[in-house]
This record gives sequence, structure tokens and C-alpha cells, in this order.
Amino acid sequence: MSISINNVKSVSYLLITQQAGRTRLFSLLMLSVLSALSFILLPGCASLEGLSEPVSSVSFYDYQNETRHSMRQKRNFQLPDKEAELLWNAPRQWWPVNQPENVAPKRGILLVHGLGDSPWSFHDVALELAAQGFLVRTILLPGHGTTPYDMLSATAEQWQNVVYEQARALKDDIDGEIFLGGFSTGANLVLEYAYHNPDVSGLVLFSPAFKSTSLDWLAPVIAKVRPWLISPEQGASMQTPLRYLNVPANGFAQFYRTSVTARRLLDRPYHKPVFMVVAEHDSVLNTDYLLDVFQHRFVHSQSRLIWYGAKPDNLTDEKRIFIRSDKLPEERISQFSHMGVLFAPDNPLYGREGSQRICANSNDRAKWLACEQSAQVWFSEWGYNEEGKIHARLTFNPYFDWQNTVMAAVLSSQIEP
Repeated sequence: MSISINNVKSVSYLLITQQAGRTRLFSLLMLSVLSALSFILLPGCASLEGLSEPVSSVSFYDYQNETRHSMRQKRNFQLPDKEAELLWNAPRQWWPVNQPENVAPKRGILLVHGLGDSPWSFHDVALELAAQGFLVRTILLPGHGTTPYDMLSATAEQWQNVVYEQARALKDDIDGEIFLGGFSTGANLVLEYAYHNPDVSGLVLFSPAFKSTSLDWLAPVIAKVRPWLISPEQGASMQTPLRYLNVPANGFAQFYRTSVTARRLLDRPYHKPVFMVVAEHDSVLNTDYLLDVFQHRFVHSQSRLIWYGAKPDNLTDEKRIFIRSDKLPEERISQFSHMGVLFAPDNPLYGREGSQRICANSNDRAKWLACEQSAQVWFSEWGYNEEGKIHARLTFNPYFDWQNTVMAAVLSSQIEP
């Protein structure tokens, strides 16, 4: 199995360790050169301004059909069952349980996936929200759902525009409150919309990518000189039935722009309820920064953060933050992951017995092969190693049902004071 972009979460790490035929010294020199070039090439490229009126809504039905039509023409299908892949990757709607179809729902939520990912990220969360009475919709960000080559020309403005169009379409179809939710990069996009649109009643944020652990500011520079961090000609696997494995440098550059925008907005408090989930050992994100943001910027008394890991040293807001251990030997879980917080243990693709096990969880090819052949693997975040154990990526959440009860309480403002 080839090294995939999902398994190497840092742009700087890729630059130093994954360029075939290049030495570590050369890569470090490249970093120095790019650092110098950044002062020339970066000014202005990270800005992502809020869209103002008029940004018209586009009916979800039209948007969904147009997107599915485009996917049928352009997608590099990975399975013989093309209809299943379309269902997993295309925008989707869940009608609220027990809601008559001729009556407008009272609550709606729009969910936005992360970089290189797909709407399947929210399959289990959407079912739960529909059971709670929400009209639930997912979108597909431009450049996704077809082939990673389409990411070469995608822009953060295109992503932003779809969020704005469909948030406003949802508002038109709801006779009450609208909420927004996002995973990773998607969390940055919905945060931006919410800061500029006070009609949003609250946010649901899973592993929000406000700040990464890497030198992500180099991505816009790298994208100008090296379109792919791992060239497709090297034989790298490009995608799975659910997500991209090899994302071009432009994808990271556009992600970086969304994160800069999020951090700029987070200079001031957000006053609506926020439900947020973070895994302490997330290899992608600066979790100390996320904890600080929640404690000092998400100020609503009903907001809640679920923190999977050990009690943080800088924890000051013990009333609004719930902590659960992410080391569960009885589940063969060594630590929680960036993506695993989203999925139920019985998810048919990513659950305990799911068909889409992610074995490329480190740079050790022998361990990848052992993982693929073993029925008794352990689970962790990318890059975790422990003597005598073979680890796959953790792609499910054993606390999923409990997590849903906390989410429901935040969204309905029923948490005890």
C-alpha cells in the first residue's frame, strides 16, 4: 500500500520525510528557501472575506441533482457498485423523524465535511440529529467527490460559496432555527458563516481545524512550485470509496486560508451555543489552542466541549468541559483519532467490523501489511507505536451514544445550570 495523504497530516512532515530520492538535508534546505519566499509570495493570499448580499440560495434539490450528475461524469469510481459510492459521497438530506412531509421543520442543520473527505463523515451524526427533529443536510465541497485532480483548481471561495448558498436554502425551508456543523476544515467554514450571520442559532464542531500542528503556512508557497506533495507518478494510491488519499498541495493551501480566517474571527467571542468534540492526541490539530478557544471564546453558558484524553493542565472551565479517557484496553484502543469521533461502533464502513479499515497508520510498511492480515488489531491516531501491537486508525467512537446525548442537550438548551 502506498503512503496516503490521510496518513501524513503535516505539510512540513511530508516535505522532510516523504519526497522520494531527496535527502533530509535537501528537504531542510527547501524549507529554508520556502520560508524566505513566503515573505514575497504570501501577502494577501490567506485572506478569506465574508460574503455579503446578494448571495442567493440554490434549492437543495437542484444542488443535489446537479452534483450527482457531475459526479457520475467525473468520478473515478473505486467499487463496482457505483450507486453506493454516489450515496456515500454526494450531498444528502435526512427528514426529521415523525415530521409530516407537508409541514416545514422547526429546526435544520447543515453539515460540512473536511479536506479530502466526503459527506459520509456525517452519516451517523445525521441519523441522530434527524431523530432529534432536525432537517439534516450535507454538502460536497468543490474539488471533492470525483478525483483528487479536481482539487488542483479548487478555491476556498468556492467552498465558502456553497456553504453560503445552502445555509440560506436551509433557512428558506425551515420554519424556525438553523444550526451549522462541521468537521475539521468544514468547521472553519461554518464558523466563518456563523460570525457573519447572526441568524445561526448554534454550532456543532468535530475536530475543528482552527490551528494545525504543522508549518501549514508553507502550503500556499509549496502549491506554487510543487502541485503534488506526493506525485501521482510515484504510484501513490489516490482515493478510496469514501475519501481522497492523495491531496494536491493546493488543497492544503486552501485549508490554510480557512484556518487563518477562523483564527482571525476568534479574536472576539462567539455568543451562541457551541458543541465541540476534540481528541487530545489528534495528530492534525493544536489541541491546546482548541481548549483555549473553547474556554475563552465560546462563552455561552450552554456550550460544551467533550475532551477525549487526560485532564488538561490548563483546564479552568470544569463545568462546561466533559472529559473521557481515550485509552480503552478493553476495546483495543490506545488513543482517539482526528476522524474517529464521528462514527458509531456499528458503522458498516468505519465501525469495529467496518469494511474500510485504515491500516496505513504509520510509515512502517511491514506493520501496514500485518494490519491488513490481522483480525486482532489495536486502534489509535496516526503515528502511534507500541511494542508488540499492530495499530490501525481508530475510525469509530465507543462513546458515540453518550456523545449524542450531550449534543442534544446543547442544541435544545436543556443542560442543567
